[in-house]
Amino acid sequence: MIYFDNAATSFPKPDFVKQAVIDAIDSIGSDGRGAHEMTLRASRIVYSCRENIAKLFNAEPTRVCFTLNATMALNTAILGLINQNDHVITTVQEHNSVLRPLYKTGADLTFLPIDGKGNTKIDMLCKNLKSNTKAVVLSHVSNVTGNVIDIERVGKLCKENNLYFIVDAAQSAGVFDIDMKKMNISVLCFTGHKGLLGVQGTGGLCVAKEVEINPLVVGGSGIHSFSHTQPDEYPTRLEAGTLNAHSLAGLNASVSWLNENGFAGLREKETNLAKIFYSEICKIPEIKIYGDVLSKNHGAIVSINIANEDAGMVSDALYQDFGICTRAGAHCAPLIHKAFGTTKQGMVRFSFSHQNTEDEVRQVIEAIKQLLP
Repeated sequence: MIYFDNAATSFPKPDFVKQAVIDAIDSIGSDGRGAHEMTLRASRIVYSCRENIAKLFNAEPTRVCFTLNATMALNTAILGLINQNDHVITTVQEHNSVLRPLYKTGADLTFLPIDGKGNTKIDMLCKNLKSNTKAVVLSHVSNVTGNVIDIERVGKLCKENNLYFIVDAAQSAGVFDIDMKKMNISVLCFTGHKGLLGVQGTGGLCVAKEVEINPLVVGGSGIHSFSHTQPDEYPTRLEAGTLNAHSLAGLNASVSWLNENGFAGLREKETNLAKIFYSEICKIPEIKIYGDVLSKNHGAIVSINIANEDAGMVSDALYQDFGICTRAGAHCAPLIHKAFGTTKQGMVRFSFSHQNTEDEVRQVIEAIKQLLP
């Protein structure tokens, strides 16, 4: 099997992540739910994970709030900050984890368009400001094209115009440098199972000091049990219920490793593999490629179509005939497919990892050639 579906979830997981999860299953209780050694051990692991996440993103440890994934983090941030009378600027490259919460708010929405290569037209941001504009919400890296938005530039514009800046870092956390304070990010939403190399069921949001989010979910907190409302203090304010501490142990191990070893080398390897793939398939007339793959900053994602073939059928053939794992369809990002005119055909997405090899890339190129009509 050749795995090129790392934008969905990274594979394989590092051995030290697996071991951390196993050790946690065998040794910890419930974080913040008692004073015996097993609960204290869980609390130490969870807090260590907060510290490591905070170090990675230049955030405050007590304002690192854990969720099950980036989707819940984005719902928490958007529904906790945006109201019906607000205006929000977002983009057509967004995942439904951004779009659907925004639609749910009933807010007035402006969608920044893309150019022919899928780059978001950030220059149009200031032109679309209104008197009631409250926030800019966007994904750092497109999960369809791999195109990167300059979030430092956007953050500067948000600061100048007194706007919240909510960033979907599902595809960029653990891959690209993110500094919340330098980039003026109000809320950074991340998942643990992609570039951060952890397991599924982990994610969260890092909240800037001056930002107060209304809780999306309320319930057990381990403190203030007689209060009718969720505690105001972070991170408990946004963490109702028992945390997935066993999986957070794995995330703690992976983020600690990333902090210690860095990830620039990992990104360079996987983006080089993407460019090798692109450099060969771009020579094939029947193949349509989406995204600005050769740009200076680009995620390790290349999405294609073969002539007018259905993307799902191509993806199935790659797996059934060659054992190649890809992702086909709309990738939960409907507006960018409308922009590219691929709502019916979809796209076949190849997403690369530092754990892939050049030989695997060559095998995939040959497999695609065999599928040509």
